[in-house]
Amino acid sequence: MALETASASTTVLITGASSGIGSEMARELASRGHSVTLVARRADRLEELAAELAEKYKITATVIPCDLGDAVARAELIEGLSAGPALAGLCNNAGYGISGKLAANDADRERQMIELNVVAVHDLTVRVLPGMIERGTGAILNVASTAAFQPLPGFASYAATKAFVLSFSEALSAELSGTGVSCSALCPGPVKTEFASVAGSTMMEDSLPDFTLVSAEEVARQAIDAMESGSRTAIPGMANQVQALLGRIAPRSLVLPLAGRISGK
Repeated sequence: MALETASASTTVLITGASSGIGSEMARELASRGHSVTLVARRADRLEELAAELAEKYKITATVIPCDLGDAVARAELIEGLSAGPALAGLCNNAGYGISGKLAANDADRERQMIELNVVAVHDLTVRVLPGMIERGTGAILNVASTAAFQPLPGFASYAATKAFVLSFSEALSAELSGTGVSCSALCPGPVKTEFASVAGSTMMEDSLPDFTLVSAEEVARQAIDAMESGSRTAIPGMANQVQALLGRIAPRSLVLPLAGRISGK
């Protein structure tokens, strides 16, 4: 059944909901009648978004500030949800990237990225999955990236985290066949959000041609469509679909030098 029909007795949890694709997914879900649970560290932004959604769409928008890089905080988050509406969906969107050569990057920030991009996605999925399977319905959306389809010098760790998310999600999608629960991987390419400024890659993003960019609103729309249909993957944008295909089939001897030149590393 994947993402079930919107109901006052259910909610969809969105991590990293304070900006970018996460906030647009919350808007898209609310526009389709779903109540939402918004999770991120920045409580002020979540409160503003929740007020907007509740007023515009007449749904329930719950705010839970949480540092998802903290294992204890993640456990408390899921435990707290058990007393509320059933979880119809989980959007594992929180994450960030770091550009630069690995040896020159801040080691602690690299470790924190792995914790958020990989461990938190796995942990939250493992925690919510049994309840969804027991109910016989539910949709999990894990945000990967077109970076998942090939190694990226200059974004070595980030691309590896997204490769994990993609592989994990595709395998889980197959495992869940017949359960009524789905797992989809969203693989956006360049999107105008705060990602580039956090990653330190604004110059690279600014140099990209317009046809490679897909809006956060369109990415969110395709993400929720994938949750409703139970699609295994969603890659918004024709240029990104071509890149993903080439990343899968092209020899690494060609991909690695080209990727390094694009990233400038």
